Amino acid sequence: MSSALTGPAPADTRRAGAWQATHIFYAANPRPMLTHCIRPLIAALEADGLLAGYFFINYWLEGPHVRLRIRPSCPEAEAEVRRRTEEALDAFLTERPALYEVDSGFLNEFYNALFDIEFPGAERGAYMDDRGRMNLRPNNSRSDERYEPEYAKYGGPAGIELAEWHFRHSSDLVIDAFRSKNLHLRTVLLGTSAQLMMVMSATFLPDRQKLADYLDSYYEFWHRAFPGTGFIGSDEYDSNYASMAAGLASRFDRVRAATAGEGGAARLPGFLAGWAEHCAELRERVVALARDGDLVFPSRDGEGDGDGEERVTAPSAALPMLLSPYMHMTNNRLHVTIRDEAYLSHVLGRALRESG
Repeated sequence: MSSALTGPAPADTRRAGAWQATHIFYAANPRPMLTHCIRPLIAALEADGLLAGYFFINYWLEGPHVRLRIRPSCPEAEAEVRRRTEEALDAFLTERPALYEVDSGFLNEFYNALFDIEFPGAERGAYMDDRGRMNLRPNNSRSDERYEPEYAKYGGPAGIELAEWHFRHSSDLVIDAFRSKNLHLRTVLLGTSAQLMMVMSATFLPDRQKLADYLDSYYEFWHRAFPGTGFIGSDEYDSNYASMAAGLASRFDRVRAATAGEGGAARLPGFLAGWAEHCAELRERVVALARDGDLVFPSRDGEGDGDGEERVTAPSAALPMLLSPYMHMTNNRLHVTIRDEAYLSHVLGRALRESG
């Protein structure tokens, strides 16, 4: 399988098959599933010429699960890809089942709190039991689902195609990191996430002031998303900042210097160099789509062309709009919590301001 450090070449998807979405309900850390099941499956599909693309995300709705998306290389490969996917997942769930159940304890309360925040209206009915609580799917089960691209979030069809290409790199990177790093240790996990966030954000927004403003706004976004819950803090974030301030600011300055010039990414250590190269190419593609008028988002404040859509043609607007979901989904794959992601954006923004 292509490494995240080099990355697969952009796939010719004109004859590719339809995306296949599988939700794997697994109430345990997904690391073993990713490294011992999904990675070998993807490698075998690619080796046999059956793969056009793939990615995964972690999600919580109806219980913690991995959402695996695979695109067969052509329509004729669809049945075989589905068969192999089901066979691999069933074997893993039989051999290494998750032993924890979510229907009692803290996690059930936590997921129901998320459910109340994210599904406040009529759309929650399909996911709710007769007691008004979120349905839970059976643990150690899988379900074939319809793939529903988030066109509004990623800028329409062209933006989704770019996101899918990027998501494969991100998924490869994370699975490789799970295999090579001690990400089960919280300090290692947060350190890895912080470095990936530094590289991507500095690549997309090289101006120090704009980057600091963005990181502050990113923290504020998560703070507003969970009102009145105490879930996203601020005082405790500041109290933890002092112990890491000097080292964090120095590291961020080195990352910004490395991503600012051509060839500078090679000065970064290990996996960060490949990530920086990928982020630079991703930025170029976002800029090109914006300038060509191919990025379409829901209109804001009555703007747009009258049908509820707005073409974002200025790279200065498109880059921060797409940086947020790109960065969040890499953290999602790492299994970094939203609370920790908000914490990292807060301390990174502060380090940038205080070292300037």
